[in-house]
Amino acid sequence: MTPRFTLNEAILTALRRNPDILKGIQEIERTKGVVLEITAQALPHVTPNATFDFTDPKLRTSGTGSFVSGSPSPGGGKISNPKLTQYSYQINVTGSQLVANYSTFRAIRGTFFQRDSAYFAFRNILDQVIATVKTQFYQVILNRALIGVQEEQVRLLESQLKDQQNRFEAGTVPRFNVLQAQVALSNQIPQLIAARNNYRISQLTLAKTLGLDFDPRRGDAAPLEAVGEMPYEPREISLVSAIELGKERRPFLKQARANVLNQIEQVHVALGGFMPNFTSTGGYEVISSPFNTSIDDVSRGWVFGLQGHWDLWDSGETYGRVKQQRALLSETKITYDDDVRQVELEIQQAYSNLVQNRELIQATAKSVEEADEALRLAKARLDAGAGTQLDVLNAQVQLATAESNRLQALFGYNSSLAEWERATGEQSSYTESFEGLRPRATRSTIYDTSSERDAAGDWKRNASH
Repeated sequence: MTPRFTLNEAILTALRRNPDILKGIQEIERTKGVVLEITAQALPHVTPNATFDFTDPKLRTSGTGSFVSGSPSPGGGKISNPKLTQYSYQINVTGSQLVANYSTFRAIRGTFFQRDSAYFAFRNILDQVIATVKTQFYQVILNRALIGVQEEQVRLLESQLKDQQNRFEAGTVPRFNVLQAQVALSNQIPQLIAARNNYRISQLTLAKTLGLDFDPRRGDAAPLEAVGEMPYEPREISLVSAIELGKERRPFLKQARANVLNQIEQVHVALGGFMPNFTSTGGYEVISSPFNTSIDDVSRGWVFGLQGHWDLWDSGETYGRVKQQRALLSETKITYDDDVRQVELEIQQAYSNLVQNRELIQATAKSVEEADEALRLAKARLDAGAGTQLDVLNAQVQLATAESNRLQALFGYNSSLAEWERATGEQSSYTESFEGLRPRATRSTIYDTSSERDAAGDWKRNASH
């Protein structure tokens, strides 16, 4: 049975199964692993170690004339030292703790911004997938409606051909009229075939976006059925407020902000090369006695240590890293400013397309009415003998064109509206099921991307606050 989807059901299915969304979730999990890995460098590490050695007694002998335990061997023969153990062991538990390492501490901060960046990238994918599903869903609806237009034209031309054949047999029209009607019908059928193919392709494309697998049992049947019509809901939109809303809400900009903040930390990581590093160690050791075979004859005790390291002169290596990271920071800030302009451009383009398609809907609705009336009059004139068959055929073509234009305008408006909602960040109503992925830090004011904030989240000099 072919699955049926409303628009909302299609969006929810895509949120569960779309591969881009699933990969985005795994990227968030990966960055969480990076946070754990880097943070662990500043936390205690406890490492137990144990060694055990056994020596064959035959190897614990001395050669001729040797001394063992301070006494010469009488007669120069081989004797063994019974006081030496045949085995030894050592057990220690050592702990280490980073005391001071500026680079590590700043690298930890950077991983949190990397995690936030992955989350905002995921949100951006969500918005893009939702807009894509809406556009592709409306494309299916459009192509299905265009099939109806083409089928209606074929029926009209078939009726026209039959009427002309009857008139020809009655001797009221020449055979030229019949041939003309046949040619018109033959030219219309390929358009119907193309419309049906476009409909099938659009269904397959939507199924892929929804993450639906091919089912061999369906054969060449449709993978899904879109339930609904092409809506038209006019909206009053303020461009200025929409641009500001888009800059405040777009996860695309918040991801760029997280990248800037992460790069600031990378500069500090590089600066850490100028500073000293300290690590403390401590533990407990148990060492067997090398002069007794008793397992209880051991030495044990605590050990502590403090290690320090400071590169006083590295011939410019650290300075070179700092220079690189500062250049990368400048690049990310430039990218952020350009991303702001990109958001403004996308919103203005979507606004312009909405205005255009809204005007086209109004114009094409009137065209359909006029074309329908023109066809009616052409048929009436032909029946009265005052018109020609060519007038009727032309009127039918004009009506089909007007209906197709109206459907295209409706599709253009709805697809532009989907892009408008993406560009302004109005897709949050579909992300409730992903709230568990949202890091707490992403709710903070450091990700305020309004016009008053610069790339690093600081107040702009000319902003009032």
